Amino acid sequence: MYFDGASYKEGAGAGVVFVTSEGEVLPYSFTLMQNYSNNMAEYQALIFGLEMAVDTKQRHLKVYEDSQLVINQLLGFYEVKKPELLSYHNYAKRLIGWLGDIELERLPRRDNKQADALAKLASILSMTDKEACIPICKSWIIPPIFSDDEDDTFQEEENHVMEVFEIEEEDWRQPLVNYLKYG
Repeated sequence: MYFDGASYKEGAGAGVVFVTSEGEVLPYSFTLMQNYSNNMAEYQALIFGLEMAVDTKQRHLKVYEDSQLVINQLLGFYEVKKPELLSYHNYAKRLIGWLGDIELERLPRRDNKQADALAKLASILSMTDKEACIPICKSWIIPPIFSDDEDDTFQEEENHVMEVFEIEEEDWRQPLVNYLKYG
Protein backbone atom coordinates (compact mmCIF):
# COMPACT_ATOMS: atom_id res chain seq x y z
CA MET A 1 0.00 0.00 0.00
CA TYR A 2 1.29 3.42 -1.00
CA PHE A 3 -0.23 6.53 0.55
CA ASP A 4 0.19 10.27 0.45
CA GLY A 5 -1.57 13.40 1.62
CA ALA A 6 -1.71 16.89 0.16
CA SER A 7 -2.83 20.08 1.82
CA TYR A 8 -3.17 23.53 0.35
CA LYS A 9 -4.79 26.72 1.57
CA GLU A 10 -7.93 25.94 -0.45
CA GLY A 11 -8.28 22.21 0.22
CA ALA A 12 -6.79 18.88 1.23
CA GLY A 13 -6.77 15.37 -0.17
CA ALA A 14 -5.47 11.86 0.38
CA GLY A 15 -4.32 9.21 -2.05
CA VAL A 16 -4.00 5.47 -1.42
CA VAL A 17 -2.76 2.87 -3.88
CA PHE A 18 -2.94 -0.85 -3.21
CA VAL A 19 -0.88 -3.19 -5.35
CA THR A 20 -2.09 -6.78 -5.06
CA SER A 21 0.21 -9.80 -5.05
CA GLU A 22 -0.93 -10.36 -8.66
CA GLY A 23 0.24 -6.84 -9.59
CA GLU A 24 -3.24 -5.32 -9.89
CA VAL A 25 -3.24 -1.60 -9.01
CA LEU A 26 -6.18 -0.29 -6.96
CA PRO A 27 -6.06 3.53 -6.68
CA TYR A 28 -8.24 5.55 -4.29
CA SER A 29 -8.54 9.29 -3.89
CA PHE A 30 -10.22 11.06 -0.95
CA THR A 31 -11.26 14.68 -0.69
CA LEU A 32 -10.78 15.81 2.90
CA MET A 33 -13.63 17.91 4.21
CA GLN A 34 -11.50 20.23 6.32
CA ASN A 35 -8.21 21.97 5.73
CA TYR A 36 -5.45 20.09 7.45
CA SER A 37 -1.73 20.51 7.79
CA ASN A 38 0.21 18.39 5.33
CA ASN A 39 1.20 15.99 8.12
CA MET A 40 -2.44 15.57 9.15
CA ALA A 41 -3.37 14.88 5.53
CA GLU A 42 -0.58 12.25 5.44
CA TYR A 43 -2.03 10.56 8.54
CA GLN A 44 -5.53 10.77 7.05
CA ALA A 45 -4.30 8.95 3.91
CA LEU A 46 -2.57 6.30 6.01
CA ILE A 47 -5.68 5.73 8.13
CA PHE A 48 -7.95 5.46 5.06
CA GLY A 49 -5.66 2.79 3.66
CA LEU A 50 -5.29 0.92 6.95
CA GLU A 51 -9.06 0.94 7.52
CA MET A 52 -9.58 -0.50 4.05
CA ALA A 53 -6.97 -3.18 4.77
CA VAL A 54 -8.66 -4.04 8.09
CA ASP A 55 -12.08 -4.21 6.39
CA THR A 56 -10.72 -6.63 3.77
CA LYS A 57 -8.95 -8.66 6.49
CA GLN A 58 -5.45 -8.21 5.09
CA ARG A 59 -2.92 -9.93 7.30
CA HIS A 60 0.28 -9.09 5.44
CA LEU A 61 0.78 -5.54 4.29
CA LYS A 62 3.75 -3.51 3.13
CA VAL A 63 3.17 0.21 3.60
CA TYR A 64 5.19 2.81 1.70
CA GLU A 65 5.22 6.59 2.03
CA ASP A 66 7.56 9.45 1.23
CA SER A 67 6.97 11.32 4.50
CA GLN A 68 9.96 10.88 6.76
CA LEU A 69 8.04 12.27 9.73
CA VAL A 70 5.02 9.95 9.60
CA ILE A 71 6.97 6.75 8.94
CA ASN A 72 9.58 7.50 11.60
CA GLN A 73 6.89 8.41 14.15
CA LEU A 74 5.16 5.09 13.49
CA LEU A 75 8.45 3.19 13.77
CA GLY A 76 9.18 4.96 17.08
CA PHE A 77 12.28 6.78 15.83
CA TYR A 78 10.59 10.19 16.13
CA GLU A 79 8.41 11.43 18.96
CA VAL A 80 4.98 12.88 18.16
CA LYS A 81 5.37 16.43 19.41
CA LYS A 82 2.30 18.13 17.94
CA PRO A 83 -0.82 17.42 20.00
CA GLU A 84 -3.07 17.60 16.93
CA LEU A 85 -1.22 14.61 15.39
CA LEU A 86 -1.29 12.42 18.51
CA SER A 87 -4.82 11.05 18.07
CA TYR A 88 -4.11 10.20 14.40
CA HIS A 89 -0.84 8.54 15.37
CA ASN A 90 -2.49 6.49 18.13
CA TYR A 91 -5.33 5.37 15.86
CA ALA A 92 -2.89 4.39 13.09
CA LYS A 93 -0.85 2.36 15.61
CA ARG A 94 -4.02 0.60 16.77
CA LEU A 95 -4.98 -0.26 13.17
CA ILE A 96 -1.47 -1.55 12.54
CA GLY A 97 -1.82 -3.74 15.63
CA TRP A 98 -5.07 -5.21 14.30
CA LEU A 99 -3.47 -6.00 10.96
CA GLY A 100 -0.61 -7.99 12.40
CA ASP A 101 2.23 -8.47 9.91
CA ILE A 102 2.98 -5.00 8.59
CA GLU A 103 6.16 -3.49 7.15
CA LEU A 104 6.57 0.28 7.08
CA GLU A 105 9.08 1.83 4.72
CA ARG A 106 9.92 5.35 3.66
CA LEU A 107 10.64 5.71 -0.02
CA PRO A 108 11.81 8.56 -2.25
CA ARG A 109 9.10 10.93 -3.48
CA ARG A 110 9.74 9.84 -7.08
CA ASP A 111 8.63 6.29 -6.17
CA ASN A 112 5.32 7.46 -4.71
CA LYS A 113 4.05 9.44 -7.69
CA GLN A 114 0.70 7.70 -8.11
CA ALA A 115 -0.45 8.20 -4.50
CA ASP A 116 0.90 11.76 -4.64
CA ALA A 117 -1.06 12.52 -7.81
CA LEU A 118 -4.27 11.08 -6.32
CA ALA A 119 -3.84 13.21 -3.18
CA LYS A 120 -3.20 16.36 -5.20
CA LEU A 121 -6.17 15.67 -7.47
CA ALA A 122 -8.45 15.20 -4.45
CA SER A 123 -7.17 18.38 -2.80
CA ILE A 124 -7.87 20.38 -5.96
CA LEU A 125 -11.34 18.86 -6.30
CA SER A 126 -12.10 19.78 -2.69
CA MET A 127 -11.96 23.44 -3.70
CA THR A 128 -15.30 23.21 -5.52
CA ASP A 129 -18.69 23.28 -3.84
CA LYS A 130 -20.11 20.68 -6.19
CA GLU A 131 -19.36 16.97 -6.35
CA ALA A 132 -16.91 16.26 -9.14
CA CYS A 133 -16.93 13.24 -11.39
CA ILE A 134 -13.90 13.09 -13.63
CA PRO A 135 -13.47 10.29 -16.14
CA ILE A 136 -9.84 9.36 -16.70
CA CYS A 137 -9.27 8.28 -20.28
CA LYS A 138 -6.28 6.56 -21.77
CA SER A 139 -5.77 7.82 -25.28
CA TRP A 140 -3.18 8.52 -27.88
CA ILE A 141 -3.43 10.82 -30.90
CA ILE A 142 -2.11 9.54 -34.21
CA PRO A 143 -1.95 12.51 -36.60
CA PRO A 144 -2.34 11.90 -40.32
CA ILE A 145 0.73 12.18 -42.51
CA PHE A 146 0.56 15.01 -45.04
CA SER A 147 2.87 15.48 -47.95
CA ASP A 148 4.45 18.87 -48.50
CA ASP A 149 2.49 19.52 -51.68
CA GLU A 150 -0.94 19.13 -50.04
CA ASP A 151 -2.93 22.21 -49.12
CA ASP A 152 -4.34 22.76 -45.64
CA THR A 153 -7.81 21.40 -46.40
CA PHE A 154 -8.64 18.16 -44.68
CA GLN A 155 -8.88 15.19 -46.99
CA GLU A 156 -10.05 11.93 -45.54
CA GLU A 157 -8.11 9.08 -47.02
CA GLU A 158 -8.15 5.45 -46.11
CA ASN A 159 -4.83 5.57 -44.29
CA HIS A 160 -5.96 8.58 -42.24
CA VAL A 161 -9.01 6.91 -40.74
CA MET A 162 -8.86 5.40 -37.32
CA GLU A 163 -11.62 3.59 -35.47
CA VAL A 164 -11.97 3.78 -31.72
CA PHE A 165 -14.09 1.37 -29.72
CA GLU A 166 -15.06 2.22 -26.17
CA ILE A 167 -14.97 -0.81 -23.94
CA GLU A 168 -17.16 -0.54 -20.89
CA GLU A 169 -15.41 -1.40 -17.68
CA GLU A 170 -16.24 -0.75 -14.08
CA ASP A 171 -15.27 2.68 -12.86
CA TRP A 172 -12.33 2.37 -10.42
CA ARG A 173 -14.12 4.64 -7.95
CA GLN A 174 -17.17 2.39 -7.63
CA PRO A 175 -15.72 0.22 -4.81
CA LEU A 176 -14.97 3.41 -2.87
CA VAL A 177 -18.48 4.74 -3.41
CA ASN A 178 -19.93 1.40 -2.30
CA TYR A 179 -17.67 1.38 0.76
CA LEU A 180 -18.70 4.90 1.76
CA LYS A 181 -22.41 4.21 1.17
CA TYR A 182 -22.73 0.74 2.62
CA GLY A 183 -19.66 0.20 4.77
